[in-house]
Amino acid sequence: MISKPLHLLVVDDETDIEPLFRQKFRKELKSQTVALHFAFSAPAALAYLNEPEQRTQITLVLSDINMPEMTGLEMLTVINGQYPELPVMIMSAYSDADTQHQVHQQGAIGFIRKPVDFKDLKRELLRLSP
Repeated sequence: MISKPLHLLVVDDETDIEPLFRQKFRKELKSQTVALHFAFSAPAALAYLNEPEQRTQITLVLSDINMPEMTGLEMLTVINGQYPELPVMIMSAYSDADTQHQVHQQGAIGFIRKPVDFKDLKRELLRLSP
């Protein structure tokens, strides 16, 4: 298990992702090995991260790639510039090689296919945990 709580900021314009993540991480939430935070747009996520008391909690950002206003890749560029120590993983239903290459080239530490396979996601989060 994770030794320190993992604070995951999930960024997705589909609001139904929150109850899904809360259900799939129910055990980890109860044992307090994972804390979930949600933003439903890239600008909302950046505003969240701009609050110092909230930013210092976040261990990892998991963002959808295709969102209105600002894409996950555009947000990744901003996060890399402002918070270079903050790891970002991208998730997308589009999992072709070009998309995955672009995601890694822009500095994401991982790529998760949608629909999310939560066993794979948890395995990846454990791998990336301090």
